[in-house]
This record gives sequence, structure tokens and C-alpha cells, in this order.
Amino acid sequence: MSEPLEVVRNARARRARLSVDSATGRVRLVLPPRAALKPALAWAADKADWIAEQRARLPRAVPFEPGMAFPFEDGTLTIVWDESASRRIVRDGDTLRCGGPRDGLSRRIALWLQREALRVLSEETAEFAARAGVTVLKVAVGDPKSRWGSCASSGTIRYSWRLILMPVFVRRSTVAHEVAHRLHMNHGPQFHRVVALLDESDPARSHAWLRAHGAALHWVGRGSATGA
Repeated sequence: MSEPLEVVRNARARRARLSVDSATGRVRLVLPPRAALKPALAWAADKADWIAEQRARLPRAVPFEPGMAFPFEDGTLTIVWDESASRRIVRDGDTLRCGGPRDGLSRRIALWLQREALRVLSEETAEFAARAGVTVLKVAVGDPKSRWGSCASSGTIRYSWRLILMPVFVRRSTVAHEVAHRLHMNHGPQFHRVVALLDESDPARSHAWLRAHGAALHWVGRGSATGA
């Protein structure tokens, strides 16, 4: 098998199971705790055609390169690069103007997006927290692959910076969801009542959007030739 294989032992697994992660493309082999490894690896190798088929269905990578357009809030941003211009990245309508060396351009754009996400999400979290009558100790952003936000009992809310790539209604719905956890650290009826009061749109609509399009956002910024 040419693709790297991640082997995971799971106490709840009853048989060997293969999967291809839609967010990363990683191939994972899940095994029961006492399953023999060698025959399981041979079985996975026989599934090479199936794995190739699943990987062919993965979202298309959208690298941060000159001329490329990527989703941003309710529209798209097109990267315009001029090596002689300032390294400072500036948004001009639906254009992201970038300068400086070509090397490291992808990294600089990713950092700009992370800073923009932190700024917007901090403002929106404060807005929803005021509505809910709660406090939020800290807002942070990262790049988790399995969740778009999390709320700790300490009062810290962490988001995926990729929320800035989503339509505004989806992002704000996610913020409402996490702020509601400041009142209820569960997903019980009371929690959902708070979400219904805070969310400006139908939460089910946001969930449907994420199921349909969320995985593709993990491929934005991937595949750049340099500076990724």
C-alpha cells in the first residue's frame, strides 16, 4: 500500500475496519485490542483499489497561490501577488493583495486568516455572551480536524480558524452554540432552548451546511508549492 496507514486499537471494535478521513485524507485501520496485526495489514493491502476510490472522492485542495480564489465568509477572495509590493497582506473587496517573496506566501496568508478569524470570533463571542448574560474567559483559534468549536468549563472557547471561510450564518450559529455551553455543558433540552434563543437562523440549516461542505474547508490552503 503506497499510502501511509494509521493503525488504531479500539476497545469497542469487533472487527477490522478501514476508513479514509475526509478532512486529512489519512487512511486509518481500526482493530479490536487483541486482533493480530499482520493479517489485518494484509487485508488492508488487498483494499488498495477501494482506498484509491475513496481518496479520489476527497475534496479538491485549494492552495494559497497567486491567482487562486478561496471561500471567505459569504463570498470568495482571490489572491493577487506582487513581489515588489509590501509584505503586508491587505483585503481589498474580494481581493487579497499580497507582496514580498513568493517563498512563504502560503504561510503568511494562513496567518492573516487566523488573525482575522480571531478578531471576528472574539467580537461575535462577546456579542453572544452579552445576550446570554455569561462571561467568556478567553477566545482562541486553532486548526482541529474533528470539531469547529469547543467550550471548556474554565470559560475558554476555542474555534477552528476555518470558520472565517464559512458563510456568516454558519459561523455565527457555531458561536451561538459554544456560548450556550457557558450555561449548559451538555446537549440536553435546556441547552438547545438557549441555542434556539441565541441563534439568528435555524441551527439545523447550519448543521446541514457543515455536513455538506465542512470537510472541503480543511483542504483550503493545502497543496501549495512553497511556503505551505
